[in-house]
Amino acid sequence: MVLGAIVSFVVALLVGGLGIYVSGRVVAGVDDYSHAVVTALLGALAWAIGSLIPLIGSVVALVAWVWVIKWRYPGGWKDAAVMGLVAWAAALVVIAVLNGVLGLGISAFGVPGV
Repeated sequence: MVLGAIVSFVVALLVGGLGIYVSGRVVAGVDDYSHAVVTALLGALAWAIGSLIPLIGSVVALVAWVWVIKWRYPGGWKDAAVMGLVAWAAALVVIAVLNGVLGLGISAFGVPGV
């Protein structure tokens, strides 16, 4: 049971990292998957902390997640927001394939809403 939870977490983190990797490569020209996985982990942590704030937690969490991308990749707020959208779309496609074709029930850790 614990092993299954660990495997699910690792797969979800790798999928989230893949989404951020694709966006980093497309938007910022950064080609480093390990950097993207660490960004996904830090972004998930920022999202978790920010979402604890009552009423405005979702907005604060989203801004915190985009800030993590801005902090870890070159460019400004606009580039980070575009990277966030591309990461979300890429992770959504990967999740659709994994869950639809292979029948896995996973999500993308580190990419909100997927």
